[in-house]
Amino acid sequence: MIGVDKAVISRLHVSGQIFEILVDPEKALQFKKGMKIGMGEILAFPGIYHDVRNTKRVPEGDLHKFFGTVDIDKIAEKIIHEGQLQLTTEQRREMVEQRRNQVANIISRKGINPQTNAPNPPQRILTAMEKAGINIDPFVDAELQVDKVLKEIKALVPIKFEKITYQFKIPSQFSGKAYSTLKSSGTIISEQWLNDGSLQLSLEAIAGMQDEIFQKLSGLTHGQFESKVLKKVDI
Repeated sequence: MIGVDKAVISRLHVSGQIFEILVDPEKALQFKKGMKIGMGEILAFPGIYHDVRNTKRVPEGDLHKFFGTVDIDKIAEKIIHEGQLQLTTEQRREMVEQRRNQVANIISRKGINPQTNAPNPPQRILTAMEKAGINIDPFVDAELQVDKVLKEIKALVPIKFEKITYQFKIPSQFSGKAYSTLKSSGTIISEQWLNDGSLQLSLEAIAGMQDEIFQKLSGLTHGQFESKVLKKVDI
């Protein structure tokens, strides 16, 4: 159990009321991310407060009213999972950096440079984000921050999101593995088994996936496949 002097506050707002607990910052963050850790290892003190700093504890009646239980561990789990966790400076820096990289990778993977029709490298996206002074929220999913970031960096780096519909023809001996690969890379629009046993299918995928799709198919089929672009649509 961590000492109170090294603990941080985890806070949850419920129906206008504030509920706080004192927790080990590292273990609470690990628990919030899904790791199984007992509350005995996380809580600095087994109590629920309206205001930790003023040691204003929550009466049992209020605990039952707002949480349906007076079990400290169950309430603490809910506060950590659903509430805000006060991070140390180093924790916040690491989480922001991790989320920033996730956003850049999503944009790199899904978007293309219209000047080259190739993806922008993640580092180029990161550099543009830094120049634009973009703030990343470590607690908001990376996918949900992509649109905001795109609006800010479009003036700094050429980028667009595009969907491409391809038609592939795969020889019969490679069709099984190739089908699984293509299915995981986009949306299969149509499929047809031809008289020679080969598989012909249409696949819709984001343009940024093109290199990855073709590299995987080339590896699986040793380059023995046919392809053509049926249409392109900006998104």
